[in-house]
Amino acid sequence: MNEQSISRFAIILLALVMAVFGIYHFIYPQNLLAYVPAFLPGAGNLWVYIPGAAFILAAIAFVTNKRVKLAAYLLAVLLFVFVLTIHLPNYLNGSSDEYRQLSLINLLKDTAIAAFALHIAANSSN
Repeated sequence: MNEQSISRFAIILLALVMAVFGIYHFIYPQNLLAYVPAFLPGAGNLWVYIPGAAFILAAIAFVTNKRVKLAAYLLAVLLFVFVLTIHLPNYLNGSSDEYRQLSLINLLKDTAIAAFALHIAANSSN
């Protein structure tokens, strides 16, 4: 396999992960409501559905190879917002060691995915 094929495979794999995350947001929003920061106004489900839609749209962009740069930059921003507004506060203020550990894992996961999204954006021609 050449480098371009491996890179395309990695992007498709990320798209699959993002699609699954996005679909999960729509099927099980009640499982994610606890993560919606209290300072956000309005209905909680809306704040679960918006990232779900963003994940699905990013996946579609990556698979179709259309608007990849924009989708990747927006995905990175969204994930960094999650890190700063959800995972970091949960890690710092977690009520138990187990909850803090889970928050740290999510913080690291979203940071890594955001870094990969930035890499995709920086190397995308469209």
